[in-house]
Amino acid sequence: MRFIGRVVVLLILAGPLSRALHAGKQTARSGNVDWPNVFNDKGGTRYSALDQINRDNVGRLTVAWRYKTHDAHPGSTIECTPIVIDGVMYVTTVTTKVVALHPDTGREIWTYDPYAVDPQKHWLKASDGVNRGVAWWSDGKQDGQRRIFVGLTDGRLVSLDARTGKPDPGFGKEGVVDLRQGLDYDTSHLSYGPTSAPLVFQDLVILGFSNGEVTPASPGDNRAFDVRTGKEVWRAHAIPREGEPGSENWTPGAWKYRGGANAWGGLTLDAEHGILFSSTGSATSDFYGADRPGNDLYANCVLAQDARTGRILWHFQTVHHDLWDHDNPCPPVMVTIRHDGKEVEAVAQVTKTGWCFLLDRMSGKPLFGVREVPAPPSDVPGEHASPTQPEPIKPPPIARQAFTDDDATDISPEAHAYVMSVLKDHPHGKRYLPPSTQGTVELPAYHGGATWACASFDPFTGYLYVTSNNIPFFCGVRKNSQGGYDFTGYDYFKDNRGYPAIKPPWGLLFCIDLNKGEFIWQVPVGEYKELTARGIPQTGTQLFGGAIVTAGGLVFVGGSMDEMFHAFDKANGNLLWQFKLNAGGYATPCTYVVNGKQYVVIAAGGGGKQRTASGDEFVAFALPAGAAR
Repeated sequence: MRFIGRVVVLLILAGPLSRALHAGKQTARSGNVDWPNVFNDKGGTRYSALDQINRDNVGRLTVAWRYKTHDAHPGSTIECTPIVIDGVMYVTTVTTKVVALHPDTGREIWTYDPYAVDPQKHWLKASDGVNRGVAWWSDGKQDGQRRIFVGLTDGRLVSLDARTGKPDPGFGKEGVVDLRQGLDYDTSHLSYGPTSAPLVFQDLVILGFSNGEVTPASPGDNRAFDVRTGKEVWRAHAIPREGEPGSENWTPGAWKYRGGANAWGGLTLDAEHGILFSSTGSATSDFYGADRPGNDLYANCVLAQDARTGRILWHFQTVHHDLWDHDNPCPPVMVTIRHDGKEVEAVAQVTKTGWCFLLDRMSGKPLFGVREVPAPPSDVPGEHASPTQPEPIKPPPIARQAFTDDDATDISPEAHAYVMSVLKDHPHGKRYLPPSTQGTVELPAYHGGATWACASFDPFTGYLYVTSNNIPFFCGVRKNSQGGYDFTGYDYFKDNRGYPAIKPPWGLLFCIDLNKGEFIWQVPVGEYKELTARGIPQTGTQLFGGAIVTAGGLVFVGGSMDEMFHAFDKANGNLLWQFKLNAGGYATPCTYVVNGKQYVVIAAGGGGKQRTASGDEFVAFALPAGAAR
């Protein structure tokens, strides 16, 4: 078939890409092509060489099957990206049940419920228990071991037999490792556990962690475990101990109680060079840093580590002394681009602050340069905001960088007047304004710019695709009884009708040429039909869901509050197809081939930070018979 032939041609011509498509090369002959990791390849590109579904026929996509999880509840969501390998799909549900499915029918093979036994005995769950997927490992033997690894937000790592769904008795204690054991201090009263999928490298399963956002909090260290026994192999200290590199950035003993600096958004890998990549969040507490003077290394950093030992090879900090919850929300993407006339291996890090930092993969050096721009001081007593913040010279920002009076919404005279009246009482108008007792207008805010949904990369064009938000919040603090300051809460800045207080567009999909550091196109994603009916141009909505890009010329993305699943032309951003899901697709899709037929699947879990109705299903799409031409 045409798409199988193209896979073979690409593998011959692609150079560095051939390694990323190794799984496709192995299975294409039998008419199957897997999606073996949550990012497809471990480098995070979310690129597929499939083109059976393409620009010419995507408009004919129909629902192939649905799988209902039956565990949704008000406010719940599903953020899982399925993996497909060896003819089986593996997903996690709302409550982190692990389920194996037939990927061509959605029929259940087995299910494992990690909370079925003594569900009340588990610790507090990090990040409301959300889970973004699983990892797969094999010993490489035809009839050998196959394992599925899932990290649980209550602080456990589980190894399951991929064929049966039963826990591996040789791993940890009856298939489970208690991740809290061996930590440096008691975390039984603190949230701690992985939310993103583990990463497997050789015989290691490696985890980043979510934890609390106020002090005290659990440690944010990346950790690696033996895939067969569950024994910890290495741990990299997110907040250095005394005498370790970077410890001069912290007050003595900070590591004993302070959390954050954690890679909660997942991990990527340069397997050829054995380099693990992650990006870390802010140090606790998120919005008040008088008790953590300095730049807070290794918080808010891109980290390159020796995947075998955890040793930090280089770091690059994207925010100094974070006071805004500007976590790096996702790991960097492995990219190979043309720069200064030569091929360069790099990583692309998208951020909540709306920037894309393009860094040399071996050294961490910014390819387009970075300038330190002046940043305003804090008026909170004792707080010492960083006097500068880093910004790449290229590409331009994918989110607006401040909320000025000119940015006040214009969707109606009434909305504009209301927003202007509110602005009078809140600091606004400058980049990097710190939190205040009045409530600073924060933009970009806690929800990005870019989010945990990350980016996707087309290795043949050097184009990066990323969703971004322009959603303002108030960022306020108030004095507490201990003499410090506490965050006043996550508070959207809305107009009088509940829409974002800023001029649209509010949610965008960007195509960025990383070779040149320039935008190719940008389009709004999602709409409010009542605003469209009033003649207001498409606004886009807040987005929580990532994109994948295919050789068929398509970018698939959900994420919008109107609950649509979209296919855009990757060359120009034209909308080619959309489908109304039963609940919002606040996850990243995947695509694969079974028995010669290409499918695209997305979780329709709704709820979550979008606060729309919750759902309980995975939905698969395919072309009807005869359409794949």
